[in-house]
Amino acid sequence: MAIAAQGLHQTAPFGRGPDAVEKTIRQLGYVQIDTISVVERAHHHVLHSRVPGYQPRVLDRLLKRGRIFEYWAHAAAFLPIEDFRFARPRMERFRNSQERWMRSRNRDLVNAVLGRIRDEGPLMSRDFEDPRESKSGWWDWKPAKGALEQLFMEGELMVIARDGFQKTYDLTERVLPATINTKLPTMAEYAEHLVERTLQSHGCAQLPTFTHLRRDVPLRKAVAETLERRVDAGLITRLKLEDGQTWFVQADRWEARLPAPRHPSVRPLSPFDNTVIHRERGQRLFNFDYTIECYVPEPKRKYGYFCLPLLFGDAFVGRVDAKAHRSEKRLELRHLHLDVPADDDLLDALARGINEFAAFNSCDEVTVARVTPSRLKKVVQKSLQRVGTSHSPDSVGEAE
Repeated sequence: MAIAAQGLHQTAPFGRGPDAVEKTIRQLGYVQIDTISVVERAHHHVLHSRVPGYQPRVLDRLLKRGRIFEYWAHAAAFLPIEDFRFARPRMERFRNSQERWMRSRNRDLVNAVLGRIRDEGPLMSRDFEDPRESKSGWWDWKPAKGALEQLFMEGELMVIARDGFQKTYDLTERVLPATINTKLPTMAEYAEHLVERTLQSHGCAQLPTFTHLRRDVPLRKAVAETLERRVDAGLITRLKLEDGQTWFVQADRWEARLPAPRHPSVRPLSPFDNTVIHRERGQRLFNFDYTIECYVPEPKRKYGYFCLPLLFGDAFVGRVDAKAHRSEKRLELRHLHLDVPADDDLLDALARGINEFAAFNSCDEVTVARVTPSRLKKVVQKSLQRVGTSHSPDSVGEAE
C-alpha cells in the first residue's frame, strides 16, 4: 500500500512526459529541493525514480508555467500550485515576525527590494549590488539576497525560474494564476489538508507523520481530532498492531486489492525521497533503518557520505554510496552494501537499476570500489557487464 501510494510499485505509474511529472508532484504532495550534487540533485532524482525518461528541464517548464510553485514544506520543495493557500500560514508567521529564522529584519531594505521588482520586473540576487567589503563565506548572503528570501517566505514574491540555484523572483500577484484559491485556511481546514495529503501520498501513516517537523501544538491537536472524526465516520480505518503501534489508512484503500509491486530494476532512491524521509516510519514499516550520513562525522559513517537506499519490489535490500564523476562520465559505487542474500534475480535487477541510474547521471561507465559482503564484488561487476545495455563491455571495472 505504501509503495503504491508513493508511485514506486510500477515502471510508469503516472505515465511519461511533462504531465507525468506534474501528476507525480501532486500525488507526493511535495518534492524536496536539495543542493548536494554528489549525484543528480534530490528533486530530479525523486522524479526520475517515478517517471521513465524524466528530463530535468521539464521541472523548470512546470515552474515557469505556474503548474507548480516553490515554497517550504518541511524543507524547501516544489509543491502543486493548488496547495498554495496551505503555505499561507507559514507566510503569515514570517510577516508577523513569528518565525525564529528570519532572512532579513531590515524593513527599509526589504521594501526597497520589493519596489525595484515592482518597477523593473523579475530580478535575481545578482541584479543587486553587495555593499560589503568582506564576506565570511559562500553561505554569507549579501543583504539584498536576505531581503529577497524574506519577501519570498512572506509570500510577496514567488520564484518563476532557476538557473542552477540562482532564482528569479517576481511579484506573487503577477505570477499566481487567477484561478488559485489564496484564502488563508482555518486550523480545521489545514488539519484536514494534512490528513488528506498524508494518506494520499503515504497510503498509511502513524500520528507523527501527519505533522512531520511541524511543532505547532494547536495544529497537532486539530490533526488528531480530524483523524478521530474520520475514524468515527468510517472514512478512515485505525489499525492497532499487536506490538502497540497504531496506523491510519483510508477505509476504501484498506479494502481495495492492490497489484503486487512489479518493477524490473532495483531502484536507488534519493536520501530525500518522500518514501524514506521519515526514519522511524522506515524502521517500523519496512524494517529498514536508514539515515543519510553526509551529516555524520566521517569516522562514524557505516555506509558512506551519500548512501542511497536500494528498493526492490516492496523491500529495501541495501544501500549504495555513489558519486557521479561528471567530467569523466563515470559513476563510482564507493560502497555497495546488500542487506539480503544476493540471488541471480536480485543481481540482475541491481545491475539494471545501477546502469539506468548511471545513464540518468550522464555517466557511461560504472566502477565498483567496495561491496559488502566483499565476496560479492566480482559477481556484482560481472552482473553490471552482463546486463548493461547502454555501456560497453569494458565500462565496468574496479575503482583505483
